[in-house]
Amino acid sequence: QTVRWHIELQPWASPTPSLNYEALRFLKYITTSQISCEHMNLNSLKGYSEMAKKPWSICLDERFSLIHRIRSKQCRLYSLGLGNDDNQFELSMANSGCEVHRFDPSIKSAHIQEGRHLWYHRLSIDWRDPNPAIAAHKLHSNTKKLGTVLNEFGHQKIDVLKADVESAEWKILENLILEDVVEQIGQLVFEVHIHWPGFEVSGNDSTVVRYWYSLLRELELKDFRLFHTYKDLSKPQMFLKKEAFNASSCYTLSWVNTRWK
Repeated sequence: QTVRWHIELQPWASPTPSLNYEALRFLKYITTSQISCEHMNLNSLKGYSEMAKKPWSICLDERFSLIHRIRSKQCRLYSLGLGNDDNQFELSMANSGCEVHRFDPSIKSAHIQEGRHLWYHRLSIDWRDPNPAIAAHKLHSNTKKLGTVLNEFGHQKIDVLKADVESAEWKILENLILEDVVEQIGQLVFEVHIHWPGFEVSGNDSTVVRYWYSLLRELELKDFRLFHTYKDLSKPQMFLKKEAFNASSCYTLSWVNTRWK
């Protein structure tokens, strides 16, 4: 298998590149479900307390593997975060018998186990591994790619990958696609930020939006289907630093890998 260095960019949304057309295509894409999911919350599972502050929606329909893996206590959740104190979703999954790994560079010690099913790791998931030859990178030795962490932990699969990484999500998603790590994941629940291009995403505004759109189309090519969108109205209503397109700066998107039956 050849290593890919770049995702395939989709054709422009209009004959001449235009932010207006790119934005409308992208926003329509992230707000249109591609597959219906009847059961999306954990209330049906025991040990679930009140709703989390945000709807981290997962698909618990019988036709997908997650509900069966929860019942058989074989499910695994990876949660990528940055100092976020809302861990209701992780606790609920752990209470349901899932093995939960939360990655957050701000915690006090390298690895902490809380209860039978919940681990905290002082690791930041990035789109590249640190280069040991670069002095500055030595400071970031607790930064790793998801594929590297899976190998080190000896995990073949993640049933749910939740990410709230404050604009690093675009490059992390790109890395998961380029390295085919995404195929080891059953469901993705990502918070995406669109008030600015995101870390290390460059280009003019229309180029940036085309790149975002192309990334999500790559997920679709890998049989991921969007089943839920949450538009966060508590955040500034901004699109690339402009109050435009009736967009929020932040959406929570949930996909299911339809290959995982």
